[in-house]
Amino acid sequence: MGGTVTMPRFTPSVSLSAPVSATGRHERALPDLHALAAFVTLCEAGSMAQAAQRLGVSQSAVSQLVKGLETTYGVQLLDRDVRPARPTRAGHILLDMADELLAHARSVAEHLRQRVRQDHAQIRLGCVDSFAATVGPALIRALSGSARELQLWSGLTPGLNAQLLARDLDLAICTEVPTDPRLAQHLLFSESWVAVFPRGMDCPPLRHAHDLKQQLQSLPALPLIRYTLRSVIGQQVERFIRHLGLELPQRYAFDATDPLLSVVAAGLGWAISTPLCLWQSRAWLDQVQLVPLPASRLGQREFHLLCREAQWGTTADEIARLTRSVLLQDVVPALRHAMPALPADAIRVHTAPARDAPSTPLPFPAPSTTYGVPPP
Repeated sequence: MGGTVTMPRFTPSVSLSAPVSATGRHERALPDLHALAAFVTLCEAGSMAQAAQRLGVSQSAVSQLVKGLETTYGVQLLDRDVRPARPTRAGHILLDMADELLAHARSVAEHLRQRVRQDHAQIRLGCVDSFAATVGPALIRALSGSARELQLWSGLTPGLNAQLLARDLDLAICTEVPTDPRLAQHLLFSESWVAVFPRGMDCPPLRHAHDLKQQLQSLPALPLIRYTLRSVIGQQVERFIRHLGLELPQRYAFDATDPLLSVVAAGLGWAISTPLCLWQSRAWLDQVQLVPLPASRLGQREFHLLCREAQWGTTADEIARLTRSVLLQDVVPALRHAMPALPADAIRVHTAPARDAPSTPLPFPAPSTTYGVPPP
């Protein structure tokens, strides 16, 4: 026999009859592992009182568990005609097999816990390109202590959403939330749209939609350089333009920010982009100038962390926390230094997951370190 079995405190619940099948016949009942462990403890302790003390239950509870086992197997396990009660022949046979059975049951639980830990040590995280290139490196560094293997996939939001639903990804950071009840989402942060003009062009502040219309009327030969409509950012910019009441002809469109900024830098047009996209393509920053756009309910894009809640909820909470920390400690100071013309609320980090409560946005610069154009 093995060593003493330590059992958690519990209230026994023993069925004294075998289960009945749909046909009305009695089926062979499986043993209650708690009852089996109590029987082993009783045999090792040598008395009902000692067994009850080790298990943290009453003597009557131990007796009830053993009687339940006898009912399940249809044999007498204890000789109660002697004091203290001793195992019968059937009891000794069960005792010889019980250690192996209980050890296997415990190994199943431990193996399951290990597999869950191993699965969550391998994280497949999808991100939109601008996030992967700017926030991604610092986020990977922050996750390196908790994930044994981290795969970071980048791409467009529609493709990432599809990969998440197909279980090719474990989590995804996207700029649009699919209407799928299987997915939970955390609102991480939002960033404002900003106008990008060629360096040296006269660009007064654009505090209202009327100001932007006047600016464009003074530059009739300067078309809007767009993101393609197959990207979520392209669709969101189009909605923002219509919301401002602008009708701008189609001319050039690009999937990525690099070629878009190169055309702006060449003086062939202007663009609407975001701080992270501009930071991703910062090689062009000294050849363009940034002008804040009028505030609007459609004047920003949001970043959400998506996951399958039942499996990845805890990991998602940790990634959301780390992302907010990386933004405030690493990314925002870099943006503040590189692009001082951005408005003070260009990036708003949200303090709580959107699923739990309305989030409280925090402007990324502290009041003592104003980031952007000084107030008039």
